[in-house]
Amino acid sequence: MKKFLEKYKIQLQLLLALTIGLVVLTTIYYFFIPMILNYPKGTYGTNFQIEVENTNYFSQVLSIAAAIFAIFAVLTFYKTRFLIKYSDLIKNPYNYSIKEINYVKNKLFTVPYSLLVLNIAIPSIALTIIHAYTINQFGITTLKLFILVITLMTLYVTSVFIYTCNIFKKILVTLPYDNTTNIKKFTLRKRIFYNILPLITVSILFTSLLGYSVVSIETGNSLFETYHNSLYYFKEYNDFSSVSDLLEKSHSLKLLGDNDFIFIKTPQNRYININGENIELSTFFNKYLNELSPSNDGRVYEYYGIDCQGATIDVEIDGEIYTIGFYFTILSVKVLMYFTVSFVILVLINIIILKLFSRSLSNDINVISSGFLNMAKNRDTTLMDPLPLSANDEFGSLIIAFNKIQELTKNNIKQIHDSQDTLMEQERLASLGQLIGGIAHNLKTPIMSISGAAEGLSDLVKEYDSSIDDPEVNSNDHHDIAKDMNTWIEKIKTHTEYMSDIITAVKGQAVALSNEEDISFTVGELLKRVDILMKHELKNAIIYLNISMHADENTLIHGDVNSLVQVINNMISNSIQAYNGKTDQTIDIIVEKKNNNLLISIKDYADGLPEKVKNKLFKEMITTKGKNGTGLGLYMSYSTIRAHFNGNITVESEKGKGTIFTINLPL
Repeated sequence: MKKFLEKYKIQLQLLLALTIGLVVLTTIYYFFIPMILNYPKGTYGTNFQIEVENTNYFSQVLSIAAAIFAIFAVLTFYKTRFLIKYSDLIKNPYNYSIKEINYVKNKLFTVPYSLLVLNIAIPSIALTIIHAYTINQFGITTLKLFILVITLMTLYVTSVFIYTCNIFKKILVTLPYDNTTNIKKFTLRKRIFYNILPLITVSILFTSLLGYSVVSIETGNSLFETYHNSLYYFKEYNDFSSVSDLLEKSHSLKLLGDNDFIFIKTPQNRYININGENIELSTFFNKYLNELSPSNDGRVYEYYGIDCQGATIDVEIDGEIYTIGFYFTILSVKVLMYFTVSFVILVLINIIILKLFSRSLSNDINVISSGFLNMAKNRDTTLMDPLPLSANDEFGSLIIAFNKIQELTKNNIKQIHDSQDTLMEQERLASLGQLIGGIAHNLKTPIMSISGAAEGLSDLVKEYDSSIDDPEVNSNDHHDIAKDMNTWIEKIKTHTEYMSDIITAVKGQAVALSNEEDISFTVGELLKRVDILMKHELKNAIIYLNISMHADENTLIHGDVNSLVQVINNMISNSIQAYNGKTDQTIDIIVEKKNNNLLISIKDYADGLPEKVKNKLFKEMITTKGKNGTGLGLYMSYSTIRAHFNGNITVESEKGKGTIFTINLPL
């Protein structure tokens, strides 16, 4: 038993939902059919119905419910048999091929829709045909029953369809995803039509049927009152001496409908028309006339759901009771045609509206999905524009969220690129430091050797100079030679010390650039140091430094102040040299704050940079000073700003008008 329940778990869940829904449907069906189809009062669920149909109303409804359940059970087990076959795949999907998984996925997507159609169509058509053969007619009654059945079945089956989709979705999320998955597409338009159009159609059908029923009841009451009053006055103001007299005088009665007629029931239970010809009326009509009509003020009903009734009155002729009455049709075929045409027009209008609505939704979704696909395909997200806001509902919120994600993605990619650049600059600085350290080491060794050799020579000179006391040696010549040698030795020692100091300074600077000081300083402190250190050079060149402050002097900058001072000083020195000895010139330093960034611009009004130099600037060590420059200053300045301040240096230069170097520092 446990294995059976486990094996057929999903099917049993669906059948349970069908059963619960069927109980609700049957209850609604039980109360609605007599009301909508205008069943004759006092007949259904009584001995009268058993005598006419050999069964009662409750048994009929129960039989119909059992038939519907049997159809549902067969269809459900047939359409979901794949769940039994692939039950192990659902539990252990990674043991199966993508092809098998895709087959199950396609089934899980499509089966609910096929069940929706079949569960509505088959029971509705089957019940309608059975009913039509039972009452031996395919008229208005059968059509009304079909509308009622398909209305209730659609509501019921749609609810089960939603439940089935939810169960299948729980299975779908457990199956592995593969970007090569080939799933049959079911467009949004089809989903809207499958989910909404049946409900709209049902609503229109049910409203039309209910309206028809109400009109039928009111029209029936009105016709009965008219015919009944006509019969009452006919009896009140006439005496009937014989049946022939009754037939002759009944010609004066007026009929209201083309299909209406007058009938007379004889004491022998025969029916004749006003011409005395025998006519046949249904067994149901005859039985209702004989048994229930007297207690219903002479009103007679035709078979269940048939819109024909009778208004009767008894007359006495020669001591025998004759019944004269009107047999009338409540609503003509024209009325049904009006309802049918109205229904078709409303459905067509709703189909058009649904098409336009679904197209609008589909377009909104396509805009978003296309954006995601473009984001997945396009490596350069900076070239992507934000999606246009085409709706002010949840789709609009989704578009806004997508644009925010795209903006965040752009920012993240930019940060990644900046981090990569920073790491590269740090690596370049580290490599440069190692290179300079190695060069310094290799140069210091021979310089120290030269310095040592000079010391040795100095000692030899002293020994040589001490030998001038020997009378055999020319002392004046010895003193002159010793003096010249000491002079050259001192020069060697001075130059080697100078070379050693330079190498030590360069090595120290390289080490300083490869290490980051974790301190903060203000813009005011920075500019004060620059002014002090560059004052002498500017004075000698007769160049004026003009500082324009457009930011708060107390703005904090994070990093090594000495490194930033050296960068700015290097640029000021380059600007001084760009004037080529011209005096009374100006160099502007402009400090401003924009978008949480500090911009420091060093501007000169010299000849500007050649285009080929400007294009290679910061990418390699290049100089415009010929033999007097190395290009190392700007190269290391750029590396310093990138590596230690996470900033950037840009250059603007125009031939004959000057150059602007701008240092961009994130705060």
